[in-house]
Amino acid sequence: MKKLESNQKVIPFASIDVNGEKIDINEYKGQKLLLSFFRKAACPFCNMAMQQLIKRHAEFESKGIKVVALFASSKKDVLKYAGSQNPPFSIIADEKFDIYRKYGIQISFKGMLQTMLVPSKVWKAMKGGFFSLRTVPEDPVLPAEFLINEDQSIHRAYYGSDFDDHLPIDDILQWK
Repeated sequence: MKKLESNQKVIPFASIDVNGEKIDINEYKGQKLLLSFFRKAACPFCNMAMQQLIKRHAEFESKGIKVVALFASSKKDVLKYAGSQNPPFSIIADEKFDIYRKYGIQISFKGMLQTMLVPSKVWKAMKGGFFSLRTVPEDPVLPAEFLINEDQSIHRAYYGSDFDDHLPIDDILQWK
């Protein structure tokens, strides 16, 4: 899977989000879009990152940034875990990795170990109330974020190196 880079055009896709709404990336033309790929819906690190997107969603809206999140999980799991946080944006369940493959999202056992062997990261997940070992034996998908310009070119492609490695929200909000 080839990673995408800045200035490339987005790879088109259409899907149905977990609420039954059609999501077509082409319909975001003329708008800024944060396309955020998460690991698994029960992943504690993903849920902490989701919580931050939810908390700061009004700031994204004020900057004209739309948000679409994807999880490499079933719709049922997304609704049970990440969806239970009532996000004010669409979430796509991509259990078969169809969109993940198009965007070059990586699977890395090294990335999993880099996260799980750092006590401070595990403690942060436990303290945040999201700790779960449920997803440990599943594919160790790494997170990624794409800032997509109004002309549907990629402003920034960010591929995480471990489960807790997301594009900082302040970096997203500084996007001009």
